[in-house]
Parts: sequence; structure tokens; C-alpha cells
Amino acid sequence: MKNNHFRYGPCWLTIFFLIIGLSVSAQDSLIIATVTAEKGDGILSLLRKQGANPYEMYDDFIAMNLDNLRDSVHLYEGRTYKIPHLKVDSVEIVPTIEKQSKEIKKIVGKEFAIFGKEHASVITKSEQLKGAVYYLVSGHGGPDPGAMANYAGTQLAEDEYAYDITLRLAKELLAHGATVYIIIRDGNDGIRDDRVLKIDHDEVAYGDKVIPLNQTARLRQRVDIVNQLYKKNKGKFQRLIVTHVDSRSKGQNIDVFFYHHEKSKNGKKLAESIHKTFQKKYKKYQPNRTYTGTFEDRTSLYLVKKTHPAMTFIEIGNIRNKKDQVRILDPDNRQALAKWISEGVLLDHQGGEIGPIR
Repeated sequence: MKNNHFRYGPCWLTIFFLIIGLSVSAQDSLIIATVTAEKGDGILSLLRKQGANPYEMYDDFIAMNLDNLRDSVHLYEGRTYKIPHLKVDSVEIVPTIEKQSKEIKKIVGKEFAIFGKEHASVITKSEQLKGAVYYLVSGHGGPDPGAMANYAGTQLAEDEYAYDITLRLAKELLAHGATVYIIIRDGNDGIRDDRVLKIDHDEVAYGDKVIPLNQTARLRQRVDIVNQLYKKNKGKFQRLIVTHVDSRSKGQNIDVFFYHHEKSKNGKKLAESIHKTFQKKYKKYQPNRTYTGTFEDRTSLYLVKKTHPAMTFIEIGNIRNKKDQVRILDPDNRQALAKWISEGVLLDHQGGEIGPIR
């Protein structure tokens, strides 16, 4: 499937309807149901079992049940949770997956196949990032799976988890009106809600380019793609976000780290904005745990050194550490990570440029 000219942007989203969320003025626009969490339930699976679109109702669910969640994203078995159901023109939408998908399709003018069949629809939340361009690069891919680890007798590959988080981040940015280029792409994976993500090697680079086996050639390919697109979008607000999963010793449990170019004020501001968001989230949701993640310059990294847009390079946990694996394997955690990164991106964009773009 050719997608050389395929990109995502707000021009593809025709909004026919104002999505009803917590901010809606009419109090009867949401019908609240309750459900008891069973063993093994996560937010996404709980919403899906109730017939709600898990990604469109995710934020509402968090807001409604915040005091009843562990670390802002985990359910307690046996506790009762509120489930928001959409109500349009005083008629409740029957909470079935089939009908919910039909209603969403009427509201949203465009779906994005790269997110997978179940997650293709993007509902606009705001226009805060309208005109802004984001390049998203997930680590490794193609012939290189990145760091490997064992989990319950199954192999885990870094590139699959970095890609899943990147897709979730792309969807969040699109929902706020951004133009998004996904540089490393897998046409048949999409956003996945599994804990163990199946390993494959069919990822390609933007423009259907085969990813080279040689590491230097692979990194140079990504740099060239990003820099060419950066030149094409000259004059626009542009940012690059690179996502990796770290691979330190098994005993080392780490928080999320952010790197930037030492001479890039805008790159530093982007990294700092996301870092501040994570600090705020940890303080709110895990007050008894100190957040040790940092943001710092790391110009020695090839993509940090060679790419032109202001950028941040993100390391998300240690795939070989058992505690970090909990963060990485849980789809609710991956969704929360993407959401927190997107909130940091919004914070960065609100401040605009602070000097010459690099």
C-alpha cells in the first residue's frame, strides 16, 4: 500500500458535531452508569466491555473516577466506577460497540487507518495545535527490534512498545489540531491493547522506504526524512519527538527521561515542558513517590545532533526491569504516558517560539 504522500493534519478532519464531554454546558448530555471492576480489568477493557469507545471516553472516565483510581490509571478490583455514556438531542446512544462506532463516524469526517480498525476515529478536543507540525519517530523498527527482554517466557521487543506509544501520542496531537508525520510506520499493527505485543519486522520509514540494517544508515535515513519535511514546512511551528524504551541492567528501575540539543533553546523548552508535566502528574497521583526523571542535553545522540527541528528524545522505562515492564506492558499505562507527553507538548506550544528555530 503506497503512502508516500500520506500525512495527517487538521485539514482531513471535518467536524460535523461538537463532541459532548465533561465541558459540555447541558448537564443532561452525559448519562452516568456504574459498573464494578473485576479481576484483570483496566480502564480501556472496562470501557470496551460497557460498549463505550475507550479512547473517546478515557479522559471523561479519569475525571469522573479520579479519587477511586490507583496512580490515576489503575482500577481497584471490586470497586464501583462511573461510566459516561453519550446523549445526543436528549436521546441516549445505546452503549453498544456497533452503534457507538456509527455515531462516531457521523461526527468525525475522517478516520486514520494507521491507528487500526478499532482506534481509527479521531475526535477533535481543541484547535490549540492548529498550524503546528510534529514529527514522531519511534525507536528502531524493521530489521532492528531494539532492546529485547523476557516476560513470562515470551520475548519483548523495544520497537513494538515505542511504536504503540508513538501512535497513541499521534492520536492525541491530532485531536488538538496538529499536523502529524509518523516517520516509522507499520501498516498492520495499529494501536494495540495487548500486554505482550507481537514482534514483526515489517516496519518502513515514511515514504514506504525500506529501513536499512546498518545502524548508521538507519539513523541517517530518519534524519534525512525529517530534515526534508522540515524544509518543506519552513516557517511553521515544528517539533520532533523521538521515543525509545531504555535497556539498562535488569536491576535498574528508571523514570522517564528527556534529552535535547545543548544549543537549542526551543528543544530545551519542549523537553522541560514535558518533564514539568510528568513532575506534576507524579506529585498529584503518586505523592509518596519521588519522580527522578530528568531533562538534559544529550547532543551525542545522532538524531539529537543531526535533525533540524527543535526536538526531544524520550526514554520510557527500562524494558529489562520487572517494575518498568509493568509500566510498559499495561496498555492503560501506555495511554497515560502518551497523554502526559501530549499535555507537555500543549504546554510547550502555548509559549510559542523563544528564539531561532533549529
